[in-house]
Amino acid sequence: MAVTLNRKAFNHAKELINEGRFVFDERDAWSKHRPSAQEENEFLRLHGFAEYGKWYLGVNDEKPDGTKGHYEFPYGDFENVHRCGMFAAESRAGQYKHYDIENAAAHLHGMMDGRKDVSGTRRSRAAFPGKNSRAARHSAR
Repeated sequence: MAVTLNRKAFNHAKELINEGRFVFDERDAWSKHRPSAQEENEFLRLHGFAEYGKWYLGVNDEKPDGTKGHYEFPYGDFENVHRCGMFAAESRAGQYKHYDIENAAAHLHGMMDGRKDVSGTRRSRAAFPGKNSRAARHSAR
């Protein structure tokens, strides 16, 4: 099977994360958060395969374009990137030795972790109005 990194999906996920459109969920939540087959079909009906493919980090060139099987390693719910989806993609890609996809997923979940830390820092500073950022960091500990 020739599965390679879907660069359009990778760039799409980076854009969504930078916009704050991600769910910082637990590693094991993907089975609950992953879109159902019915949700996938509805998204395809409304948006087509070009948009559908942006939600999958892998492309299988042994499967024909214009089929669901052409895309592998989903990471979101067609609205937001899911951290649990990235963990699942990273783990499965590593298991099957698709290292480019594994590394891309690791990079993306790292971006989410970094954004979560930044937003957490902003919240802690806001909790201490009038204090400088250094004092806020020490008070939050």
